[in-house]
Amino acid sequence: MELWVIVIIIAVVILFLWLIFTLIPIALWLNAAIAKVRISILSLISMKLRRIPPARIVNPQIKAVKAGVNVYTHKLEAHYLAGGNIDRVVNALIAAQRANVAFEFEQAAAIDLSGRDVFEAVKMSVNPKVIETPAISAITKNGVELIIKLNITVKANIERLIGGAGESTIVARVSEGLISTVGSLNSLGAVLENPDSVSRIVFEKGLDSGTAFKILSIDITEIDVGRNIGVQLKADQAAADKRITQARAEERRAIAIAVEQERRSQVQEMRVKVVEAEAEVQKAMVNALQDGKLGVMDYYNIMNALSNAQTKNFMPDSDE
Repeated sequence: MELWVIVIIIAVVILFLWLIFTLIPIALWLNAAIAKVRISILSLISMKLRRIPPARIVNPQIKAVKAGVNVYTHKLEAHYLAGGNIDRVVNALIAAQRANVAFEFEQAAAIDLSGRDVFEAVKMSVNPKVIETPAISAITKNGVELIIKLNITVKANIERLIGGAGESTIVARVSEGLISTVGSLNSLGAVLENPDSVSRIVFEKGLDSGTAFKILSIDITEIDVGRNIGVQLKADQAAADKRITQARAEERRAIAIAVEQERRSQVQEMRVKVVEAEAEVQKAMVNALQDGKLGVMDYYNIMNALSNAQTKNFMPDSDE
């Protein structure tokens, strides 16, 4: 046999083996067989042709079978093609089985596709989570502000994970419930003497309805006394009343000043009229003197009287 023929045969064999190992993940198939995962070579080739990495399907399936969880290959493929995270789903199924929580693959896949971390949700359904609220300001009936922090112990409600509200809704509802509860109390002492009663009232409101969680307990961790809103409001009201009184006093003063100015204006007008009348009188007396109807002595006496009256009229008022 010639050398070139041998070279061609070797090249064909190498190409054939390369194609086989490329299309058929032999090592993965052997791992699945050893783990007693029933999957055929044709299924692996089909995954390759459909651009599904076989390891992304087979390895989680091997882990599930080792943990005693039965999952089907075609369901894993469908979930992968839908954009789901197979590892998280399988981990969630294993965690649920270990905790004796009834959990089906379809339910886990739906939760995963909804955007929630299904594995964390299962862990939270077994091990409750504590949510710490920020400082909440509440005011009693007598106007004392209380700044309260709470710990809300919740566990995931698997049945309501799809479409249920999240942690922010729980915090908002509990904060609103606390504010309304404290607002119904008459004094600060009612809260400080028995804070458990306040948290119990808030807990009994059923604030977890429609959420993805179940509230197990609500505990007050810190209470600080803030401002005395009642006293501050009274002080503000007193200051407002004072400003109103001052404004009314200023208004009365302005009215009094205006009246006084008007009186003085009237007095000045009267003085002008008196001066004009006196001038007319003097004119009449001069005409009477010229006509011989008035004597010199009479004119002299009248002028003295007018001079005295004029001096008196032009004297300043005692109140000016």
